Amino acid sequence: MNTLFGEKKAQAEKLVFTSVEQYPEAPITLGTTLSNFTGDWRTFIPVVDDDKCVKCYICWKFCPEPAIYIREDGYVGIDYDYCKGCGICANECPTNAITMEKEEK
Repeated sequence: MNTLFGEKKAQAEKLVFTSVEQYPEAPITLGTTLSNFTGDWRTFIPVVDDDKCVKCYICWKFCPEPAIYIREDGYVGIDYDYCKGCGICANECPTNAITMEKEEK
């Protein structure tokens, strides 16, 4: 057994968050990308299913652009002017509430 892997796995298990307040701050760029629309070259777009969303905001935390926002009803929305279609949000969603669909242009 690889003890380094086992040690890293044990450390990772300690990082289970039980509330939104425990999530680490995620770096986002607000200065330049807000004035530069970056979503015009993507192939896939994220689509949110509100029925599956549990409002954990993990997608919002991991989005590398200011493309995910929290709507007034508490669910997340996608600003397609900034979304690059990277799929990080769909990959990180614990309830599979976000799916990547081929964009029709």
